[in-house]
Amino acid sequence: MAAEEDAVRQTPQDPGNAKDGVLAAVGPRLRDLRRRHGMTLAELAERTGINESTLSRLEGGTRKPTLELLLPLAEVHAVPLDELVGAPRTGDPRIHLRPVSRDGLTYVPLSRPGGVQAHKLLIPPGQDTEPTLRTHEGFEWLYVLAGRLRLILGERTLVLKPGEAAEFDTHVPHWLGPDDDRTVELLVLFGHQGERAHLRARQGPERGPSTGRA
Repeated sequence: MAAEEDAVRQTPQDPGNAKDGVLAAVGPRLRDLRRRHGMTLAELAERTGINESTLSRLEGGTRKPTLELLLPLAEVHAVPLDELVGAPRTGDPRIHLRPVSRDGLTYVPLSRPGGVQAHKLLIPPGQDTEPTLRTHEGFEWLYVLAGRLRLILGERTLVLKPGEAAEFDTHVPHWLGPDDDRTVELLVLFGHQGERAHLRARQGPERGPSTGRA
């Protein structure tokens, strides 16, 4: 009897069932990513070139995810394809860096999706002679890697040099940019609210002005 029980426990999982389980989890993961980024189906359709009906059926699990559909979704959501489909980890701890450009800024993800997000942020010198301050939910922490950062918080203006850090409530109107004609490089940490504010598609007005650097 014990030998029979051991044989049952050691029976390998049906590969077909395992594949079906992976595919069934893609839809809810796609819906969660879209909502975390604050996008509607219409906005996501415009960004990816995939029609709304197909996106809706993908999220609902009635449309089989294919490579042709998943590649543009992975690019828009700035996640590796294997994480989009929930593929098992290979044991390689390295993060595959895929820069994302938003509003003239370059974000380089340094962590996997979920929880507090770490990014390297590059802000080139611009033409913002009259910076427009913005607000959004959450807190933000930053560390200057290179260049000189001009940080405006409400009525205060600070200049941070390499090796200096700052943490602030992003409900306070704020603006970030170079203090001179060189690109400033930062290490930034923010949560889901900051991820939505910085990395989502900017199709409509947010809380506060929609222009400027934040």
